Amino acid sequence: MSGVSVVDDSERVGLLAGLAGVAALGGMAAVGAARNIARKSVVGKSDPHADIDLTRLYDEQARTVTTDDGLDLAVRTVDLGDVPDGTPPELTIVFVHGFSLRLASWHFQRDQLAAEWADRNYRFVFYDHRGHGESDPAPVETCTIAQLADDAAAVIRSTVTAGPVVVVGHSMGGMTVMGLARRHPALFSSTGPVAGVGLVATASRGLTEAGLGEGLGNPVVDAFRLSVRRAPRLVQAGRGLTRQALEPVLVAASFGPAFFSPALGSAVEKMIQNTPIETIVNFLHALEIHDESTALPVLAQVPTTVVCGDKDRLTPLPNSVRMYSQLGPDSRLVVVKGAGHMVQMEEPRMVSDAIVDLVDRARIARPAPRRRWWKKLGKA
Repeated sequence: MSGVSVVDDSERVGLLAGLAGVAALGGMAAVGAARNIARKSVVGKSDPHADIDLTRLYDEQARTVTTDDGLDLAVRTVDLGDVPDGTPPELTIVFVHGFSLRLASWHFQRDQLAAEWADRNYRFVFYDHRGHGESDPAPVETCTIAQLADDAAAVIRSTVTAGPVVVVGHSMGGMTVMGLARRHPALFSSTGPVAGVGLVATASRGLTEAGLGEGLGNPVVDAFRLSVRRAPRLVQAGRGLTRQALEPVLVAASFGPAFFSPALGSAVEKMIQNTPIETIVNFLHALEIHDESTALPVLAQVPTTVVCGDKDRLTPLPNSVRMYSQLGPDSRLVVVKGAGHMVQMEEPRMVSDAIVDLVDRARIARPAPRRRWWKKLGKA
C-alpha cells in the first residue's frame, strides 16, 4: 500500500534486539549519569556558567557552504582586527565540532581567542557537520568520516581566501581532520595552506577497545542500526527509548567527576537532544570502524597539538598519547587534569592557550629534501 512501510519478522527481531542492546549501552553510563544529576543539587555552590548562552555563536556572520554532493552546511565566521572591509585575513582557524554536538561547542574559544587576538587580522570559521545543528540532514550512506573530511575540504575552499590555515577538531571533528589529511594530503604539503593542526579529545583508532566506546562493538547495536536503515517508520516508535539509552552515555561522559555547572551541563545535554536520532545512530558505525592511523604521517608535516582530559571516558588519554607519539618532534601534548570529553568547555582556558601556542608555531610543511643528482645516477 502507498505510504505504508512493510516490516517483516526479521526486521522486528532486529529492532527489538537493537533496542535491547542500546539500552544495555546506556546502562554503562548509569553511575555517571546519576553523578551528573547529583551535581545539579549541590547546596550553596554557585554555578560559574549560570548565564551561559551557547546560541550566541549563531549570531555571527552567516554563510552557507554547499558540499560536493549538494548539501548545505551552516557556517559562521568571525573576522578580527580593525582592517578595511575586504582585506584578506593573515590566518584562518577552522573549528570542527564533535559527534552529536554543533558549532556552539566552541563558544568559549570564540570569546577567549577573540580577546587574545583582538588586534590580529585573523578569521575564525565554525560550521555544523551534515546532520547536525543547522546544516542539512545527512543521508544514511553519507554518514562516514570520509564524507565529513570532504565536507571540511569544501569549507576550507569556500572560506579561506588567503594566508595559512590552522584546523582544530574535537572528538569526531578530530577524526574528520585526520580523514582530511588522508583524502586531501595536498592541503598539508609544502604547497598547501594548512600550517597547524589541533586534535582535542579524539583518537586515530581504537574507539571500541577502551572506555565507553567499547559498547559500540556490541552486535545488538549493529542490529538496531540496521533497523534504523531498513524500517525507519517502525523505529519512530522507539525514539524515546533509544534516546533514553544513548543520551546518558554521551552526557555522562561529557565532564570530569569534579566538574560543577548545571547550566553548562544542561546546555551540552540540549545540543545532544537536538541532534536527530538518525544522525546519532547512523554515525555510530563510522565511529566503530574509525581508523585513520595512516593520516598521522601526513599531519606530522605541520606543527600539531594534542589535548585530552585525563578523565575522558569516550576517547581515553592513552589514545591521545599514542597519537602524540606518532606525530613527530613538532607536536605537543596537553593533558588536562580532571577533565572529561568536553574539555574545551570544562577547562576552556587551557584549550584556548594550547591553540594560541599552536598558532605561534604554525608553519607550512617544509619541502621534501631534494635528492643529489649523482645519487639519482647511481639508482639508474
